[in-house]
Amino acid sequence: MPSEKKTLFLLDAYALIYRAHFAFTKNPRINSKGINTGVPLGFTNSLLEIIQKKKPTHIGVAFDTAKPTFRSDMYTEYKANRQETPEDIVVGAPLVQDIVKGFNIPILELDGYEADDIIGTLAGKAAKLGFEVYMMTPDKDYGQCVEENVYLYKPSFAGNSVEVLGVSEVLKKWDVERVNQVIDMLGLQGDSVDNIPGVPGVGPKTASKLLREFGSVEELLKNTDQLKGKLKENLETYSEQALLSKELAKIKTDVPIAFEEKELEFTGWDEPKLKGIFEELEFRTIAKRLFGEPESGQQMSMFSNVEVEENNNELEITQKHKKTLYTTLHNYHLIDDDKMIDRLIGHLELQDEFCFDTETTGVDAIEAEIVGISFSYYKKEAYYVPVSSDKEEATKRLNRFKGVLENDKIMKIGQNIKYDVLVLKKYGIQVSGPLYDTMIAHYLIEPEGKHNMDVLAENYLNYIPVSIETLIGKKGKNQGNMRNLKPEEVVDYASEDADITLQLKHKIEPLIQENKFEDLLKKVELPLVSVLADMEFEGVRIDEQALSQMSGELQEESIKAQDEIYEIAGTEFNIASPKQLGEILFDKLKLVEKPKKTKSGQYATGEEILSKLANEHEIASKILEFREYQKLKSTYVDALPNMVSSRDGRIHTDYRQTIAATGRLSSINPNLQNIPIRTEKGRLIRKAFVPRDKDFTLMSADYSQIELRIMASFSEDEQMISAFREGRDIHTTTAAKVFKVDAESVDPGMRRKAKEVNFGIIYGISAYGLSQNLNIPRAEASEIIEAYFKEFPAVKKYMDDTINTAKEKEYAETILGRKRYLRDINSKNYTTRGFAERNAINAPIQGSAADMIKVAMIQIHDWMKKEKLESKMIMQVHDELVFDVKKGEESVLEEKVKDLMKSAIELKVPMEVEIGFGENWLQAH
Repeated sequence: MPSEKKTLFLLDAYALIYRAHFAFTKNPRINSKGINTGVPLGFTNSLLEIIQKKKPTHIGVAFDTAKPTFRSDMYTEYKANRQETPEDIVVGAPLVQDIVKGFNIPILELDGYEADDIIGTLAGKAAKLGFEVYMMTPDKDYGQCVEENVYLYKPSFAGNSVEVLGVSEVLKKWDVERVNQVIDMLGLQGDSVDNIPGVPGVGPKTASKLLREFGSVEELLKNTDQLKGKLKENLETYSEQALLSKELAKIKTDVPIAFEEKELEFTGWDEPKLKGIFEELEFRTIAKRLFGEPESGQQMSMFSNVEVEENNNELEITQKHKKTLYTTLHNYHLIDDDKMIDRLIGHLELQDEFCFDTETTGVDAIEAEIVGISFSYYKKEAYYVPVSSDKEEATKRLNRFKGVLENDKIMKIGQNIKYDVLVLKKYGIQVSGPLYDTMIAHYLIEPEGKHNMDVLAENYLNYIPVSIETLIGKKGKNQGNMRNLKPEEVVDYASEDADITLQLKHKIEPLIQENKFEDLLKKVELPLVSVLADMEFEGVRIDEQALSQMSGELQEESIKAQDEIYEIAGTEFNIASPKQLGEILFDKLKLVEKPKKTKSGQYATGEEILSKLANEHEIASKILEFREYQKLKSTYVDALPNMVSSRDGRIHTDYRQTIAATGRLSSINPNLQNIPIRTEKGRLIRKAFVPRDKDFTLMSADYSQIELRIMASFSEDEQMISAFREGRDIHTTTAAKVFKVDAESVDPGMRRKAKEVNFGIIYGISAYGLSQNLNIPRAEASEIIEAYFKEFPAVKKYMDDTINTAKEKEYAETILGRKRYLRDINSKNYTTRGFAERNAINAPIQGSAADMIKVAMIQIHDWMKKEKLESKMIMQVHDELVFDVKKGEESVLEEKVKDLMKSAIELKVPMEVEIGFGENWLQAH
């Protein structure tokens, strides 16, 4: 019921719409019809937040109209720097209007004025009539309209809680003495979002200081004679601009719009209308929040034609119907005695598939201990088996399930099942049989989406699972542990994990079939889970003494580079501070006439900026050198020893199959894919990765130019294919063609340019991009690309055909049918479309390379197990596999690994694999 006090919420529609757009930029919400529903979803959630929690008596939503406003007449450049409206907003804004109407909320708009003017006007009028008014918007500029009983209500976003600003909060946030000085602040400092210019050189701190002294922009401009230096000069030069900026920033509070109290009264929503909209948009969770869900009324369920015998109030399964499943009145069961465990195992043995999930003491599978294990083999029915904290007792209980978990005829289902497989290995259980991972399955369907169970449950089951934080608290130092809870406290949470995952499998499986992902999932991604689990369990040994020595050397090199930087700069400063570094480079040394700045107004000093300056200014190259030493030391050399497991003294990385949209594997703790190889110092880190003992050596097997070979095969370019078949250097061949010289006449500079073009083409490189990479004029880069396409016309045709096909299908596909969805490839925005087109070219090539090495890993793993070799595959990095090889097995492993990698997927060009051995990874590579 609404509160007795009259409360009015006024929503700035487009401010909330843009907020929703940015919230779903990285992980767009696409429904089954292909509609991007992020904007209406985000807006509706914000609307429901206040309707259900704040219970306003009155509410209105203000929209901007398409007509020009008085501000555009005052200043033609007003909002001129805004990019073209994103397409999801173009599509989503009308849907938002429909939803607002479905809630029976009036839409407030008036040609010539913006939503903030309408809200500012109505807020003032309502406050005079005794309303408590909340202006709902993420836009802080509304602070100027805050007064007694009028508040700025900033909704929660990106983990931040709701923020309600009254007069005192506005004064503190803007650092002013009066609310109306917010307009003066904006007049002085400007507003980049709306392209309000302000006064150059005046930021928030300076503006606040000036207003405390002079009170307003007008008074300040009358007294510039009291100022000095550049500030005085700028204020006098840009005085008209300051007054204009203040006027542009001022929210009008006298818009000719009436305050219609009755019309704004919130009386509830139009259920049939909203149900239709939500059904069309597939907003199942929101519909459930609003309309509830009908109770099924069915307390027991079973398959048809099942004979049930009731004995002592317990349901028993007859042998005649051994695969029959039941749910009882209590769906989740604690199984904590031998008799019940035996019965559960008996039931599990009769299944074609079941889901299981482990509860553990932590997220690191190598270090964590099992607290309990849950099973589910029928919807809304699950069983939780707790285990002792004593390792021997825990192993004894878990091994009672060894037979069924190792039964290779029964499918095991899980969410991130690799974790459960890994943690059970420590208890002597090798989970076997076909594996099914709902997280990986969903990754194939929506590679750029979120794949955690909570998101999947909400999207596919219209259900929000219990959060682990309700049991053990939020992440941080004070978070508890599952081990500290009683089994009775864990049973529902643990059982739910298994039950929900089982239900998700049955929801996702039809989508896998519909998208023709069965082979990719069941022959590549799921078999790879066992391969990765074995690799992670083995781990790799590192030479901590070598790392310690390297750390000292890097420290010395850092100090040396730091001193050289100070000498060039003529002063000491904090090199790690972007602000201080920018001041040295661009204010003191004036390396660039017009340096770039970040959104915060600081000089940009990133790697890209410094790399461009490195050839011209020694200090830039020294800073890059200093940064490399610091990063190598902190990220790898000093960090790796802390990752060594106390269990076996090795490092156990965590491979992730569902992160990279291209299909590439990624890894964390440590991130093997990011270990630097382009610099001499970076390569030295590989020296610390060593065999397990003196009876082993390391072997590296690395695909040679795999992506270029795939490009040659896909494009069927005869020139490239013949070069690869004849074993010629592809970069020399390309250089000879592009620069029209004999292969013998190709110099290192030509080959380097050709190499950049060869690899750049795979990523759809532009003339500008090539010019930046090679540090050559754009015209020269354009000529090189033009010459390349003239000499390799089939490559150009392949790229054009690939883009056209992607525009038709809105996805690109790898050789094994992996899809990279490109929903922006038909965008009217040139930049957005260009990015999608480059992905259309690259995704099939990079994704097919990922497919190939995954197939090779599975085949090599299976062969090594079959041959019962003592050697182990221990790492995968980009296009390289690393093995801990038992001495004496080198020759057989080298021959078979090379053969399996080369033949993993058949192409029109031969694959080449470089094999190396060594006493450390650097030597082997």
